[in-house]
Order: sequence, then C-alpha cells, then structure tokens
Amino acid sequence: MFVMQYFSSGTRAVYAAALLFMACTISAQTAKMPAGSVTHTFRVAGDHFELNGEPVQLLSGEMHYARIPREYWRARLQMAKAMGLNTVATYIFWNVHEPKPGVYDFSGNHDVAAFVKMAQEEGLNVILRAGPYACAEWEFGGYPSWLMKDPKMGSALRSNDEVYMAPVERWIKRLGQEMVPLLISNGGPIVAVQVENEYGDFGGDKKYLAHMLEIFQNAGFKDSFLYTVDPSKALVNGSLEGLPSGVNFGVGNAERGLTALAHLRPGQPLFASEYWPGWFDHWGHPHETRPIPPQLKDIAYTLDHKSSINIYMFHGGTSFGFMSGASWTGGEYLPDVTSYDYDAPLDEAGHPTPKFYAYRDLMAKYVKTPLPLVPAVPEVIAVPEFTVGRASSLWDHLPVPVKSEKPLTMEAMDQSYGYALYRKQLSEPVKGELVLDAVHDYALVYLNGKLIGSIDRRLKQDRITLATDKPARLDILVENSGRINSTKMMRGETKGITRGVTLAGRPLTSWEDYSLPMLDAGTMKASSTKRQVSGPHFSFGSFKVAKVGDTFLDVRALGKGALWINGHAMGRFWNVGPQETLFVPGPWLKRGRNDVVVFDLFDTTAQKSKLAGLTKPILDAETHEVKKTSGAE
Repeated sequence: MFVMQYFSSGTRAVYAAALLFMACTISAQTAKMPAGSVTHTFRVAGDHFELNGEPVQLLSGEMHYARIPREYWRARLQMAKAMGLNTVATYIFWNVHEPKPGVYDFSGNHDVAAFVKMAQEEGLNVILRAGPYACAEWEFGGYPSWLMKDPKMGSALRSNDEVYMAPVERWIKRLGQEMVPLLISNGGPIVAVQVENEYGDFGGDKKYLAHMLEIFQNAGFKDSFLYTVDPSKALVNGSLEGLPSGVNFGVGNAERGLTALAHLRPGQPLFASEYWPGWFDHWGHPHETRPIPPQLKDIAYTLDHKSSINIYMFHGGTSFGFMSGASWTGGEYLPDVTSYDYDAPLDEAGHPTPKFYAYRDLMAKYVKTPLPLVPAVPEVIAVPEFTVGRASSLWDHLPVPVKSEKPLTMEAMDQSYGYALYRKQLSEPVKGELVLDAVHDYALVYLNGKLIGSIDRRLKQDRITLATDKPARLDILVENSGRINSTKMMRGETKGITRGVTLAGRPLTSWEDYSLPMLDAGTMKASSTKRQVSGPHFSFGSFKVAKVGDTFLDVRALGKGALWINGHAMGRFWNVGPQETLFVPGPWLKRGRNDVVVFDLFDTTAQKSKLAGLTKPILDAETHEVKKTSGAE
C-alpha cells in the first residue's frame, strides 16, 4: 500500500500527496468483511479527516490501560466523554505483554483488546500507539528487559539491525492478532495506529522507519491510518515521506508546533498528537504543575486551526509495581516516582480537577451535542493508623546464588526488576576505595552485615572507602530504580553492577550473585520470630475496613523500597519526596482484613512503622536528600 522509496526535494510534493491519499484511505472494501456489514471508514479528505464520510476533529485524551485498575477502565472512559472527548489514545507496553521471549500475556489488566472494546461501547474512537517503543515515563520505555541480555543490543536498540528488528517483528505480528480485528475497517473503534514514537529525538535513519512501516503492514495494519509523531524540532528526522505525521508540544507552543507540522506536511490535516497539560515527577525533585489559562489558549488555537488533538495525559494513573521509568537529562539519571498524576485533567485517582472543568467548558463549544453529566467518582476512605512490624531480614530470604568471575547483570540472571545482591569473601585485611563500574542504580555496601554507606547513580557516585583489619564478607545490594525510557542512553540500561568492581585499585573477582526480583514478596507471611533485625528487611501488617474504597497510603514513616497490599504491587516509595502517599484502588481492597507487606532498604524506628490511609494524596512534599539511616546494631 505504501511505496518504499525516498524522494528528492524536487519530486517530494507530488509523491507525498499521492502517497498520503493511499496511506490514509481506510475502507471496508479493502478488508475482508462479512457480506452485509456496515461500511466504516476513517480517511484524509483534503485538509481534514472524515469518519464514515463526515468531517471530524479527533478530540482525544490519553490514558494507559496498564496504569488503571481494570475495574476502573469504564469509569475513566466515561469521564473522557464527559469532558467532551470523542477519542482516547493508549500506548501499548511491550514489556507487560511479552515478559519472556515468546511468552505472551493479554489477560487481566493487560487485556488491551477488552479496553479497546470497552471504549467502543462508550462511544469513543481509539488511537493505538503501538510502539514498539513508548517512552511514557514507563520502565525502559515499554521495552522488555530481556532484549538487553544480548550484548549486541547495546548498539542495535531502535536501529535497523536484525538483532533488534527480529524480536520487534515477532512482537508486532503477535500484537496484530489482538488488534487488527478491532480496526475501524473491521468494525472496531481503532481509527489510527502509530508506527514509531518520537524517533526524531533518537535518530534519523529512514531505512529503519521504512522497515518499521513494512512490519506493521505485514502484521495486518496495512488498512490502518498509520502515522508517526515527533516534537516540532525533531519532525524532519522522525518522519517518513508519504506517511502522515503528528506533532507534540507543551504549554505555550501550539502555534509553533502546528506551524512546523504544516510546513513539513503542507495540505495534510493537522494533528497535535501530544499536547502536554502537565509533567511528570522525579524522586528528590519538586512536584510539577502547569497553569490552566495558557492551556485553554493553546487548545482553542489548535481546534480553531482545524487540528485534531490528543491531550497527553487526560488521565495519568499510576505506574504500579516496578513500572516507573527514568529520565536522562543534562547528564543526570533521574528516576521517576510511582504516581503518574501528571497534573492531568483527571487526577491519579480518577477525580475531575479544576483543569477538567475548564477543559470541559471549552470543549463544549466545539462539539455538536450537549455533553453528558460528569459521573460520580468512587468513594475515598480513610484507614486508621496501623503498624507494620514483625520484620524479617532480607538475609534470611536469599535464594541459591550463581557463581561468576565478574558480577552478573540482572539481565544475565534473566531478571527484569527488583534487586540484586553481590557477595564476596575478602580473604585478607584491606583499606582503599571500593569502585563500582557502573552501578545501576542504587547500592548499599555492607561489611560483615554492617552498613558502610550508599552509592547513588543519581548523584554520580561510584565509590566508597572500605577498611578491614581482618578477613570480611562484602555485600553489595543493588536496586534497579527504573530503566531510562528515552535518549540513546537506553542502549546501556542493563541493571545491577554492569561492568566490574575494584578495591584499592585491584579487580575483585569470584562473586556470588543473588537474584532478588521480588516476584513473590506480596504473598510473604510474617515470621514467628520476635528477634530484632536491622538493615534491608520485610515488614508485615494489616488493617481492617468495613467498606472498600480508594485510599492514599501514607508512607512517610518508611525509607526506600516497595510495598504490596493483598498481593497487589502498589509501587516504590522513597523518603526523598515529593511523593509521600501511594494510591490504593478500592477494588484491590477487601471488607475486613487487608494484608500489607513492605520491603524497606533502611532500618525503621524500633522495628515498627505507623501507616494510615488518607483521603487526599501527598504528591508535593518538600524534597530533600536521603535521610540518614543506621546500619546493623
């Protein structure tokens, strides 16, 4: 359907117009549909889109099914309708669907087909941002970590190298089995499918983009409206002639972004493929917000210029478990917090904000029918203070180690998330610098079980001074704080100790490597022992509720780690701020007793911490560096 060819500037306009027409006409006549089926089309008609033969502006808002409890999908979709949207967009996160090569999961919260069908039931179109790269402040930009087990991926990621393209092609083909039946040409709600995501910020290889396009066509998406997106400064690098483009921009940049797109694609319908009404948060950095009035000007400008729009994010949700990613900005590694509230119109818990109502008032001027009433929100409950205690030391839960000369990365141990412990017996007294080359991402160093100090990638640390007067056991506990989700730094995102270790200038070899992915942590039970433990540990507690409802778990008494309730992974916590609560969805609670498991790298006062469920989140606390913690008693 597309001509796989590149054009000189002199022939660009003629070929682009012809290819654009071929690319954008999605007709039921080109799909295998049962006799008597209703014809569904989404196509380019001059400078605008047509849906089933009628002019349409896509008024879209982004939400990610994996960041929303399945029980709340419909409520969030109904909120989108109530704000005046006619479309929703979602990324596909490859890592949750193919956790191991060739092993696929489209069940439960990962049942993207069910999410898309539900959107159609609510009268919404769907924009499928199929990747395979997402970004989205999601762990590794949505890539499965097992890609990095192959050392060649360090230079092949997001390139035309077969090492990368072979698993991509296999994945997109499998995704097509789920999504192609839901294309508009087959009677589904999917009106557009994104081929690549902000590639212009990463590279400019047109052969790679052409190959990506071919993969999507061969996977069954050839009858889709296929397109790419980039920020305005990267449009040229990230686009492919003949393939429609969208432009991404933030507050105050509507005119500049749309002008850049119009220059690149003259005569094409304009599409603000990401309009950023907020931003995301990093640990140790202030909470991000954006003022409302300039956003209303941006949206009005966009819609008045016949552009479609996708608000990123309409509803951010939560990066549950270990799914929050990290940025590489200005040479700094910046891990993201668990909340993906994003200062979006619909907040993390699905409540409409002042921004929602301001947007709704504006959108009402651009839609032909009265907007539905704003739905009621789920009940929010307070949970009285309760204790997590009865600690169990991590050292009592170590698996059988793997022996290696140099420390193994998590990927080499077939591990995606969590922690890794590296143990080495020092056979003689030593004094000097312990250098970790390079630790990803946060390490605690122990001698004979006593905490010596931490090494934090955020702070560009890589060494600590050790001194022993006799043989000792060296333990290095490393946390994967989230893989970088953008820039070419992704190509180096193996986790753990990624190169090697030296002590007093001499390489350390002969290690025991312990893989600690925390896969079963949420179902652990408290030990009957009452002995005091120190250092990294599990704590256990419970609370009772007479009725279920959403709540915001106050974790200010904790240090750094992860937390589970009734087996559900709530996410990471860290006492550097700005996030000091974890969103707990009501459907994940039970009437009566609810069990809490905490893994904390740091000691807690008297082995007990007081937690509680609040009715409001704390996402904007004062930020600071890590509070000092004690080592072993």
